Amino acid sequence: MPEGDTVYRTARHLDAALAGQTLLGSDFRVPRYAEIDLSGRTIDGVVSIGKHLLTRVGDVSIHSHLKMEGSWHLYRPGSRWKRPASTARLILTTDDWVAVGFDLGTIDVVSRDDEGSVVGHLGPDVLAPDWGAASEAQAVALVQAAPEREIHVALLDQRNLAGLGNVYANELCFLRGVLPTRPVAEVDVPPLIALAHRAILVNRDRTERSTTGDLRSGRQSWVYRRENQPCRRCGTRIRAGKLGADELKLRDVYWCPRCQT
Repeated sequence: MPEGDTVYRTARHLDAALAGQTLLGSDFRVPRYAEIDLSGRTIDGVVSIGKHLLTRVGDVSIHSHLKMEGSWHLYRPGSRWKRPASTARLILTTDDWVAVGFDLGTIDVVSRDDEGSVVGHLGPDVLAPDWGAASEAQAVALVQAAPEREIHVALLDQRNLAGLGNVYANELCFLRGVLPTRPVAEVDVPPLIALAHRAILVNRDRTERSTTGDLRSGRQSWVYRRENQPCRRCGTRIRAGKLGADELKLRDVYWCPRCQT
């Protein structure tokens, strides 16, 4: 599933291409919205909130979520698509661009005044332009509200902090020296949340994500997807397992048994 930095870049690219453009056509390839036609309306902009995208068109907002497989592509009119047309779920056409949402996990069309119905449940957006002390304190309080939860699970709960995905949850636990399974009550949460903001902020403008500071292939992560490889700090073999709030939310977790306790 794309992390918040990927969704942030997607919103920025879509906004740069589409903001101010008039829609020549909108093709919703989902039964619920198949009859909606937004032709003639102006796209006011595209923003990200955590892992969610809002495309604001006149008095409505198109809410989309990439889930595991989704992506947005921009094409010049008449150019060939890079993914099968059968996987397109939404097509927005202007004079200059064709924006295609492939394999989108979620599509909603809501009133601009009702955006809270699709994103109101989210915690503070770790990449919000107004992120500051108040946002950080709110995220800390939300995480600490369930002291018995595993810290990895708490970091992935978008109701606590919007934008972090499994890569960051694993890497942050390593960087703070805590096991993914450690209860929130035993974790120093404020510096962890502060680090989460710094880590995703430094990566938001580059396609090659790195939490190690090294952008070379195979060197970008400390533990994520490094099962049985030596820890970059101590040489101990990285271990792996599964963790989640329930069976449907299990995620791969990685840790160093020596550096993380």
